[in-house]
Amino acid sequence: MEIRVSQFGHNRQTPLLDTIHNPADLRKLDESQLPQLAEEVRLDMINAVSRTGGHLGAGLGVVELTVAIHHVFNTPDDKLIWDVGHQCYPHKILTERRDEMRTIRQGGGLSGFTTRKESIYDPFGAAHSSTSISAGLGYAVARDLAGKTNNVISVIGDGSMTAGMAYEAMNNAGAMNSRLVVILNDNDMSIAPPVGALSAYLSRLISAKPYQSMRHLAKEIISKFPPRLETAAKRAEEYARGFFTGGTLFEELGFFYIGPVDGHDFSHLLPVLKNVRDCGFDGPVLIHAVTQKGKGYEPAEKAADKYHGVSKFDVVSGKQEKTPPKAPLYQNVFAKALIAEAKHDDKVVAMTAAMPSGTGLNLFQEEFPDRTFDVGIAEQHGVTFCAGMACDGYKPYATIYSTFLQRAYDQVIHDVAIQSLPVRFIIDRAGMVGADGVTHQGSYDLAYLGCIPDMVIMAPSDELELMNMVATSATIDDKPSAIRFPRGEATGKVDLPERGTVLEIGKGRVLREGKHVAILALGTRLADCLEAADKLAAHGYSATVADARFAKPLDVDLVKNLAANHDVFLTVEEGSIGGFSSLVSNLLANEGLFDNGLKFRPVCMPDVFIDHDSPAKQLEQAGLDVDGIFVKAMSALGQDVAKSSSSIA
Repeated sequence: MEIRVSQFGHNRQTPLLDTIHNPADLRKLDESQLPQLAEEVRLDMINAVSRTGGHLGAGLGVVELTVAIHHVFNTPDDKLIWDVGHQCYPHKILTERRDEMRTIRQGGGLSGFTTRKESIYDPFGAAHSSTSISAGLGYAVARDLAGKTNNVISVIGDGSMTAGMAYEAMNNAGAMNSRLVVILNDNDMSIAPPVGALSAYLSRLISAKPYQSMRHLAKEIISKFPPRLETAAKRAEEYARGFFTGGTLFEELGFFYIGPVDGHDFSHLLPVLKNVRDCGFDGPVLIHAVTQKGKGYEPAEKAADKYHGVSKFDVVSGKQEKTPPKAPLYQNVFAKALIAEAKHDDKVVAMTAAMPSGTGLNLFQEEFPDRTFDVGIAEQHGVTFCAGMACDGYKPYATIYSTFLQRAYDQVIHDVAIQSLPVRFIIDRAGMVGADGVTHQGSYDLAYLGCIPDMVIMAPSDELELMNMVATSATIDDKPSAIRFPRGEATGKVDLPERGTVLEIGKGRVLREGKHVAILALGTRLADCLEAADKLAAHGYSATVADARFAKPLDVDLVKNLAANHDVFLTVEEGSIGGFSSLVSNLLANEGLFDNGLKFRPVCMPDVFIDHDSPAKQLEQAGLDVDGIFVKAMSALGQDVAKSSSSIA
């Protein structure tokens, strides 16, 4: 009988889970105890995430699968590799991290994803999708080379299977004889009860003994029917063939396909996993497990997003603690600006790689459904797809998170930039992202785009500037362009027009004049630069504060004037070493502006990975907040001031 969370509310009743410290303890349980353990894991996970927020729905969907894998396989000697990591919370609870679950995604606490530095039960770190099969194959080949016999299990979701990397890995694995178990966690389909029962029987049958042909399997099934029931036998054979329809592609790639099986039914899961473990398959195996996202928690089951990502919430009602935004989200300001451009130009189109709501393109799609394209988790394809549209006169906006655009870097250079195609790259989540941590921080886009010839790169300091830059990008028809902006709320301090104003390409602006220090900001750190200038003034130093607007092309006259008329020159950017500051310093060096003793200081992200925390804490650690900018300027002026103990700049 399934235990519903509403029966318990906030009261944790987990007597069986309380006896489990690690998977070795789990393997001591009788199989009849596993359903109870799964429900207790589910309860514990819901309770933990209700206090911290995080990814909930995906983990709820794999509770039984996680328990079954750890019960059947000898982890950590057997390597269990999760794809993305959204679904890894039950895994963490069962692998010596239960007591830390209420620190997840908090500063100094557990990561929201798998990470090698956190546990021996996380053999491979993940947060971007579609990597588990490649990593698993690497582990399998390394095992074979070392003469070991351990199992390697890669779990991948149906969403992650939209990415080309997954198929590249399967194609490679299918051509080799290394034993690899891939579990496809499919939460986008369902199995009707009668079909599910037959499917479970077939899965047990074929996993116990690999069949050499469809005909052989069909004969085995037909033998279960009375001889004179020819119609039933014929239908059984047809079903046996249809049973493999979902697996045909996997078999063509060289995998032995088993499934689909009910991912919530231990009587289905355990026999299949044991057979795969014990039968000694020669080569890769794919088990197709069907699960339900949000399983076992009624509010999640009823929600459209299945509580994929949640803030803190009340366990009984499921109501989330969401603070109403004080200002518009940058992603929604972008959507407003793009809709305005699309109303004036029917050539404007938009593409996202499986992130319509995260990028604001869901709003654009409501207005222009035929001009919005979601290519799935396929950034490489998406960029070249946009290049093709640009070749034929359309104005594509490739709207991709900063860290995800990294996956399409070759296409940005080869398919777009070299051909001078006017693809407009909208780079969301640029800079610090808080709880998602290092895997999702938009640290590198300024560096990896800044080195590409003839690329226009813009970064708005507020929401009005973002609207203006979207309007500006629509006019750039002879080269690629990019606009980067951060996650979260804009300033809320400016009124927004119906449509943005076109800016002069490569021209910045001066907001405040001073004589001692020049501060040239790119992006939304401008507000902190102005506050840092106030602090400098309080210490007797006046500062010029300028908004670069463009990283490429640089405002050469502005940079030269700032360098010529100040003793100290700071650049400020929420990006890594090698970005905007490098472009500015290169110009200063080539113009000989260092030759007279100019004190130049870049203020950017330090050359380390900054772990998950609140964005404000991350900025403080990086020295990119008001105090960090102030301290850097004072140091260049030869004045010692106390530096924040948490700064790693």
